[in-house]
Amino acid sequence: MKQVRVAAVQAEPKWLNKAAGIEQVTEFVYAAADADCQLVAFPETFLPGFPWWMWLRSVEWGDEFQARYLANSLSAEGPELRAVSYAARRRGIAVSLGFAERVGRQVFMSQALVESTGTITIARKASPVGLEQSVFAKCTSTPLIKATEHGRIGVLGGSDHADAERVAHLRAAREQIHVAAWSGFTVAQGDEPDPTRDVACATSVRYALDHATFVIAPVAVVPVSGWEVADSSGPDRRLLHGGGGVSRVFGPSGQELATPLPEGEEGLVVADLTLLSSIAGTRRGAALTPA
Repeated sequence: MKQVRVAAVQAEPKWLNKAAGIEQVTEFVYAAADADCQLVAFPETFLPGFPWWMWLRSVEWGDEFQARYLANSLSAEGPELRAVSYAARRRGIAVSLGFAERVGRQVFMSQALVESTGTITIARKASPVGLEQSVFAKCTSTPLIKATEHGRIGVLGGSDHADAERVAHLRAAREQIHVAAWSGFTVAQGDEPDPTRDVACATSVRYALDHATFVIAPVAVVPVSGWEVADSSGPDRRLLHGGGGVSRVFGPSGQELATPLPEGEEGLVVADLTLLSSIAGTRRGAALTPA
């Protein structure tokens, strides 16, 4: 049996400010390490935040944000990811980080798994959906799955959980710990709460059940104030609202392994997982329910 303590981040990104964002990420990495965690997981595109402006249909404002988003996206070889690698290596903790990856003039929805040794593995979301395609590029990329000292860790972001081929890839790899990274949820002022947050939660639970694996599901906080800070001139800055959703950790039987934080509150959701040291006797070689 192997014990692994994990943490799911629930926090508001430092919108369109990669320098402040990296400082925030390293602070959470250190906080998770101080809580004796071996793995900490961040939401999808936590750096520099998910581009919610694309829902506002303001062409002029959208162009402004597109340029700022590109400027604040991260390069795979840049100093920002090296800083995360250093923090992980220094504190002996693995980090799953969702970020916008800049390659020339293109931006990809990427996931980085930084091991406690500082080694970085990156995978990109193959097919952004809906309006995501107005910001992010498509690519050919296999999902992120890595055998680490803490078990086989797989990562998917948001709608990739509906991609049967990518899900099957992780299933065949017999992952033990799955990170289901969600970007958060927000709606226009006056609308009912976004139903997709419930769908996302149900998807995480179903994934745990179907794959007999632990699921860490980090979600970003998305308050209106975040966009008022990020933009000082956009006429539609008050059109978005919402808490963003709640980060959770689930066991292979779909049970919740930690008490969630209130919606809108920032912090870490910490849970202890018990993995088998051998794959023998487990469903599809996955993790078992904690004792």
